[in-house]
Amino acid sequence: MRELPEADGWQYEPKWDGFRGIFENEGGELAMWSRKDRPLLRYFPELRPLGELLPAHSALDGEIVIMRDGAVDFDAMQTRLHPAESRIKRLSGEIPAEFVVFDVLLWAGEPVWELPLEERRGRVEGLSGFRISPATRDLAVARGWLDRFEALGLDGVIAKRLGSPYLPGSRDGMVKVKEHKSADCVVVGLRWKSGAEREVATLLLGLYADGGHLDYVGSCAVAAKMRDEVAARVLPLLDASIDRHFSEPNRWGTGELEEAAVKPELVVEVRYDKVQGHRFRHGTKLLRWREDKDPADCTWRELRPPRDPNAAGVDALFAD
Repeated sequence: MRELPEADGWQYEPKWDGFRGIFENEGGELAMWSRKDRPLLRYFPELRPLGELLPAHSALDGEIVIMRDGAVDFDAMQTRLHPAESRIKRLSGEIPAEFVVFDVLLWAGEPVWELPLEERRGRVEGLSGFRISPATRDLAVARGWLDRFEALGLDGVIAKRLGSPYLPGSRDGMVKVKEHKSADCVVVGLRWKSGAEREVATLLLGLYADGGHLDYVGSCAVAAKMRDEVAARVLPLLDASIDRHFSEPNRWGTGELEEAAVKPELVVEVRYDKVQGHRFRHGTKLLRWREDKDPADCTWRELRPPRDPNAAGVDALFAD
């Protein structure tokens, strides 16, 4: 994890886990565009009324999010990207999205994006009728956000230089910090390295569900320097009699690597950054073996610990 910059001249903001969107009113025509220029209002029609608050030739930068049970729900966002208009309309009523604004780019034709951040932030806070993303110049507050973000479903903290203009697509004057977490998982299988004989490329990971069965939760690449050690521990546990298969596409698009199941007797601690649905969103990093832990103790509580019912939800961020 990179450290938040501590010098003066920085503003800290939550990193929302949703869909980034530019909301614009260009001469009375409303549109919301993703970073890849994908139109988004079709999938989030409940946000269209916000356009009435935008004068012509205006644009805001922000994040589309869905908040449920006090936390940001990225999985619910994914369900909205559906070709059926009837489904989108139904979901927009059942689980409405919000647009959280963190920057003003254009206002009634004025190129606000050219102003330094500290002046643009004043424009953001002057907006009426919009959900405004919180921001602080207090490093202690920003670090406190990182401590709370796992439970709130957020994705980290962004530090921005106060004196910088808006720089689309640039990392200059910006630092993104995510809090990496760790979990103990059962090794349930492996994938062989393509073209190599009995050389382990990836460990497959699982957690026990309430019913006692193992759920596949993701994979962990094996570094070259650890392959001999991993092989010594895992290969003796290969068990062709186990009818366990995993369906996870090869991210490089080169087809599936051959896989094999192993007896669930090994526990590893892995570092991860985010869980999406029933999988780690990205690859994990092997931290260490956990000989001291019983595989049966590796349950979904590793990734979804019970939430304190008295803990503040994501709405509390807007009251800070």
